Amino acid sequence: MVLGKLKAILRHKGYKLFTRPYELNIVGMRADSTVPNRFDDEIHVFYKTHPLKWNYHVYKATTDPGTFWLLNPMQPQGTAILAEGQYVNSHSLGLHKGEYEALVQTKPLTVIRDYERIAKLDFLNGKKDTGYFGIDIHRANAIGDTKYVDKYSAGCQVFENAGAFHEFLTFCERHRTLYGNKFTYTLIDFRMVKRETYRRIAISTGLVGLIAIVIALTGTGKIKTIAEEIGETFTQLFKKKTQV
Repeated sequence: MVLGKLKAILRHKGYKLFTRPYELNIVGMRADSTVPNRFDDEIHVFYKTHPLKWNYHVYKATTDPGTFWLLNPMQPQGTAILAEGQYVNSHSLGLHKGEYEALVQTKPLTVIRDYERIAKLDFLNGKKDTGYFGIDIHRANAIGDTKYVDKYSAGCQVFENAGAFHEFLTFCERHRTLYGNKFTYTLIDFRMVKRETYRRIAISTGLVGLIAIVIALTGTGKIKTIAEEIGETFTQLFKKKTQV
């Protein structure tokens, strides 16, 4: 994904976009997949170095829990899967499990509780829960790449590569020096983005077709009736959209 498209998605959703020099935008992109235990998501990190230049980095990661915790949840309600959204000032630099520096959760987050205890991710049917769950942003293995998520995530956002994570921490340390120890994390579910795109295309296509009908019927005496029907149709369309 190019940076321009990602920024457009953030603006469309009404999310904050940080533009001061070296102020981090940290965005998780959840893949269109329900298969767990893979580092098939991405964490995008971007910031301005001066008014006209962005630095942009993309890292392989997981935004979902591994198979082990799906089958063996820490809580009886089910394993936590972070819900899509923007969580302003939700994280700070600290120690993950008291062991090494990472971004640790410092404000309430919303998760979906996957209670089925099967090796498949369920983003739709679980119960939402908001609170402090230790949803940190950290690495997997201390050195090199990690092939499988396994126990590294019970809901945390986890970098696949240790070197990439250490690079990310250098950006975080500069951000902290300039703006304090508060970081905003945004999670975007790529499936939701596709659904919204298809909905807009359907509405636009419908509008073009209705305009063509109006043009064809102009002067036939049916224009007033058709106009009323068009108005009613689009009222219903946008009413349904706001209810989704």
